[in-house]
This record gives sequence, structure tokens and C-alpha cells, in this order.
Amino acid sequence: MSIRHIVLWKLAADDADTRALHAEQISERLQGLVGVVTEIEHLEVGQNVAFPHSNWDVALVSEFADVEALQRYQVHPAHQEVAAFVRSVVAERSSVDYPF
Repeated sequence: MSIRHIVLWKLAADDADTRALHAEQISERLQGLVGVVTEIEHLEVGQNVAFPHSNWDVALVSEFADVEALQRYQVHPAHQEVAAFVRSVVAERSSVDYPF
């Protein structure tokens, strides 16, 4: 059973330029995991372009073969490095994992 992993982040920066920079850095770092973390079957990152006061700033949609592959991704050192950066620039995080 394949698993889709979706994460949304609200960035902590108050000004739009810093939020845009952090969103781009998150996107680049996450996309850099493709080919490094072999469990990733699909990964896309989107940056919000509308309704900044009510929408989340960055979205991750990724797919894995199963929950075990998702768990291996979570603890992979390369993912842990990206996650540390993400935690340093976000205020809120929300996620969902579901079979498809």
C-alpha cells in the first residue's frame, strides 16, 4: 500500500521577502533529497501564491512505497539535516499520511 505524505508549513518571518527566501530554501533543500533518499518515489514542493494571511506558506507532497519506507525517510540523515533547517524557519507545521 503506497503512502502519500503531505506537510504544510507556516513560516515564522514577519516580512514577505524573508518568507519568500525561506520558502525557496525549503523547496530547494527538499527537492535535493530526491536521488539521495532512495525511499522517495515522488516529491513536489509548492510555495503559496495567494491569500498569504490565511493560507499556509509551503506545501510538500511526497509518496512512498509503504509506511516503513516513510519511516526510513524520516530518520535518514539527509532528511534530518533538511528538517533541522525547516524547524529553524517555521512557526507551524501540519501533516497527513494516507494510503492511495
